[in-house]
Formats: sequence, C-alpha cells, structure tokens
Amino acid sequence: MSSISSPAIDTPTTKHIMTSDSHGLSDSRTIGERVCAALTPLMVAVAGCLGYCSNSVVQENKRCPYTDEDFATLAASTRFTIKEVEALHVLFKRLSSTLIDDGFIHKEELQLALFHTPNGKYFFLDRVFDVFDQKRNGVIEFDEFVLALSVFHPYAPIGEKIDFAFKLYDLNQTGFIGREEVKQMVVAILIESDMNLPDDLLDAIVDKTIADVDKDSDGKISKEDWKAFVSENPSLLMNMTLPYLKDITIVFPSFLFK
Repeated sequence: MSSISSPAIDTPTTKHIMTSDSHGLSDSRTIGERVCAALTPLMVAVAGCLGYCSNSVVQENKRCPYTDEDFATLAASTRFTIKEVEALHVLFKRLSSTLIDDGFIHKEELQLALFHTPNGKYFFLDRVFDVFDQKRNGVIEFDEFVLALSVFHPYAPIGEKIDFAFKLYDLNQTGFIGREEVKQMVVAILIESDMNLPDDLLDAIVDKTIADVDKDSDGKISKEDWKAFVSENPSLLMNMTLPYLKDITIVFPSFLFK
C-alpha cells in the first residue's frame, strides 16, 4: 500500500498546510495524489498477486468452467486478446484457490496474496475489492476480474480511468464524495502510515482538499468536479495504468501452467 512519511507536525494550521513543504502537505495536489495513490494500489496488488501465484503450488488440471467462447467474449469486451484473457485466468485460478477452492476470489484470498495474512482489516483493500465486486455477491468472479483490470490497461480511455477512480472515492455510492468520505480516507491513510494528527489539522486537510476539488462550492465533490480536477492534475491517475497489462502473456505466460 502507498504510505505517507511521518514527520513531526508542530503547527496545525491551514496556512501552514498550504505554504510549508516540510510536512509534505503543501498543496491539494500533493494531498490528492496521496489519497489517490492509496486508493489505487492495483500496481502493487497485481504485481504482488503475480509473485504470490507464481510461487504457489501448481494445481492439477481441473475442468475449466469457462469456455473458449467465454474467453473470446471477454476479449471482445476489453482491451485484452484471447491469449491474454487465458493468462489472466491462470492468475485468477491461483488466487481463487488459496483458501477456498470454489472458483471465486474471496476478500481473504486477495488479502493473503497482498499481506501474507488473511486476518486484519485494510480500508483500501476493502475499497478495491468492493469496486471489483460489481455483482455485490461478496466474491470476485472471473469476468469481474478481467473487466476491472481492463480499466488499468494502457489502451483504456482516460474517461474509464476517471470513472473507476471516482468509484473508489465514492464510499457511500451516492454519486458524490462528501466531507465525511474524504475524512474517512485521510484517516485511513494516517492509520496505515502510523501517523497521528490533531483533529484541527486533520479537519484543515479535509476542508482544503474539498475546497480545491469542489468547483461549484456546494460542499461535496461531484463526478464533474472530479473530472475537472483530474484534467488539471493528470498525475492523479498515474496509478490507474499498469503498463505490463499489454504484455501479460510475457509477464505471466499461461503455457507454463498448462
């Protein structure tokens, strides 16, 4: 997961946040990048999963519930070729059989791959899992896995990346990002970074972040606000592209596991 350095905080004022670089909180773009980086850990997640799966025990061949036609359909709906979808299926099978061999990725299995333990609670892992789980049935199915990863493909339209990132922020799924949602994310970043801030400094960070993104000043961040902010700060979507997804058969050759 992305982390924040933990320097001493000595003057908890909005002015200090806006003008001083010593704490790494000098402007909203820096704050936004940290929140966005923490909310889009797929670069680390997929790489971690690849490493975890390639080191796991190779299972005996089992009947695959997906047909060549299914792979072709998914390829037609994404930026992947049929061979790349097949390679992703190998990765998916490794992840979905680490704890419960039922053909689905459970949250504990994803957590095991990333943190080497199925126990504990990780806010940003929960967000990524929830966005992948489009059917809201508590597991990630293979088609959901492929469709979500397609958003991170280098050839995916920027609009898809913007929408996906917004869903990660929209904790309550209301179509808006409210102050409490921003605060939840900032608090989660601080907790996962072992960093403590006084309440007034925390509130100042939240207020400044919303003020800079909320273009129409209605106290919440709409998708249009988010799109405008990203267009001004394109680096916010830096982690929304995984370059090696266009070479997945080279990075993770499926024929090695057949």
